[in-house]
Amino acid sequence: MSTTTKKDLIDRIADETSQKRTAVKATVQSFLVNVIRELSEGNRLEFRDFGVFEIRERAPRIAQNPKTLERVPVPAKKTVKFKIGRLMKLALEGDIDLSQPGIELGTGRKSEGSSAPADGASAPAEK
Repeated sequence: MSTTTKKDLIDRIADETSQKRTAVKATVQSFLVNVIRELSEGNRLEFRDFGVFEIRERAPRIAQNPKTLERVPVPAKKTVKFKIGRLMKLALEGDIDLSQPGIELGTGRKSEGSSAPADGASAPAEK
């Protein structure tokens, strides 16, 4: 397993779309800024078939320092929860190959010529 950086993604998208790297970089940066903005405003972000980002509030609690065994209060904080979407789940389980042409996220269906499961396929329903 390796780490893919934002630069790696920008380079890959620029190659796949034949767009200039600077234009792709600006688009990716704008996308990320807008994701952060929406989450910081408390909004839920849903990208159909990809997943859902939402803010969760963690309750305050008492923790214990493992070295000193001193009990310390930990304040409440906000965190981001991600719930995996249908196509991502299928890809992670190896049931679908996203390198195939014709796979579209956010449509709830496959394109012509794609082997992605269409609506009503035998993929397990998320609860």
